[in-house]
Amino acid sequence: MADVTRFGVSLEERLLQQFDRLITRKGYTNRSEALRDLIRESLVREQWDLGTSETVGTLTLVYNHEVRELADKLTDLQHEHYKVIVSTLHVHLDPHHCLEVLVLRGQADELRAIADRLIGTRGVKHGTFSATAEGRVLG
Repeated sequence: MADVTRFGVSLEERLLQQFDRLITRKGYTNRSEALRDLIRESLVREQWDLGTSETVGTLTLVYNHEVRELADKLTDLQHEHYKVIVSTLHVHLDPHHCLEVLVLRGQADELRAIADRLIGTRGVKHGTFSATAEGRVLG
């Protein structure tokens, strides 16, 4: 690692023990790597809270394709935002249900609005949106 700075952190013993258990559960090799991930997570959250940065995210939808005109509505909404939706994956879960995963890239507030609109479409049974950063702010 280039340009690494070492610094000390003071923690209560109980908090450090909890942190060490987390490190073990997640498979980190050391505290530094775990701390770097926590810092990156905070930076991504801040980038999303600002709402105007270039960000990426995934939207997962589960829906009953037999709901009248639902597939057409979802397709129409995706076509409205074709510049932001960079990829989709469609999976047939059973004879009635489908799963779609969409990869979105754009400003955080726009991605959040698109995700909310798709998740809120009548007939969508479940939807989750997972946000992250595009990498430049994460060092």
